[in-house]
Amino acid sequence: MRISELSAQTDVPVPTIKYYLREGLLPEGERSAPTQAAYGDTHVRRLRVIRALITAGVSIAETRKVLAALDDPPEDAHRLLATAHAAITPPADDSLDLTAAQEVVAGLGWKPGMCDDAVLHEVARALQGLENAGFDLANGALPVYLQSMRDIADVEIAEVPTESVEAAVRYVVLGSVLVEPLLLALRRVAQQVAAAEKFGPL
Repeated sequence: MRISELSAQTDVPVPTIKYYLREGLLPEGERSAPTQAAYGDTHVRRLRVIRALITAGVSIAETRKVLAALDDPPEDAHRLLATAHAAITPPADDSLDLTAAQEVVAGLGWKPGMCDDAVLHEVARALQGLENAGFDLANGALPVYLQSMRDIADVEIAEVPTESVEAAVRYVVLGSVLVEPLLLALRRVAQQVAAAEKFGPL
């Protein structure tokens, strides 16, 4: 298909596709003339992944890292998950004390060496933000958070596809990026439902 057809099939404007080509996010099509190239289903699939990542707020630089993982995946699923998380997790901040974060994540079954430092730093950053604001979690909330997150993780990890590396990478990367906004949105809905049940409807 020509670039205009690729655009029509994916709902991605031609100038945006050309930008992704220039940035190396999308591989070149097969040249059919000096100024024309043919694109196929692999380009359609890649464009959908790129758009999903960028729409979810992943930067071009981090999208490039995720796509590199798709093209040359790590040897084991655990490292694959760490690669996916690295795309959406701020870099580690060595000024943070990880002690409180390690105590919290121990409730998830964490032990040293089980996860990437960046995600521990993210927990530490969140705890520091709560402390800086003088905000105390609701009584009994933390054990509920931990159990809920562990239940979610167990379900998700059990469903990582094993029929191909590409399927596993796609599931892990897009699942990490695209499901988190859903979890936050569901939490907000649940809070409003609980508030309506306690205080009355809007």
